[in-house]
Amino acid sequence: MFGFSWAEIGLIMAVALIAIGPKDLPVAIRTVTGLMKKARGMAAEFQGHVDEMMREANLSDVKTEINKLRRFDFKAAAESTIDPDGSIKSALAATEFGGNPMTPVTDSIYSPPAEVVEEPPDAPPFVPPEAARKQPVPAFIPPGTRRWGY
Repeated sequence: MFGFSWAEIGLIMAVALIAIGPKDLPVAIRTVTGLMKKARGMAAEFQGHVDEMMREANLSDVKTEINKLRRFDFKAAAESTIDPDGSIKSALAATEFGGNPMTPVTDSIYSPPAEVVEEPPDAPPFVPPEAARKQPVPAFIPPGTRRWGY
């Protein structure tokens, strides 16, 4: 139940023999085993009541529905609802970057648009390193130095 090894049980018995004494040890063992039987009985009774409540409330049906929702594949459901026969997917696969679906796909190289966006004229071309660096933190701060106003 608790995962005791034989060495641990032997150590407990030796301590009990010394602490309780050989005369009262059998009575103590009977008391402990009786308490363990009562605890197991109460746990089994509680588990039985919980199982009965689940059967009465049909929570097993709710549990199966929750498990179905956990395994729900939204992507597959959306694809089967929007495109059940796969015609949209095949039409999009036949086009090249959203071109005409009736034209065949060629092995042409994609060229970027001719428009190039330049930086605004008021932006500096670079940031000087002195402006980007923070003040270094000293490696040692002497005791009694006040920092940050406290």
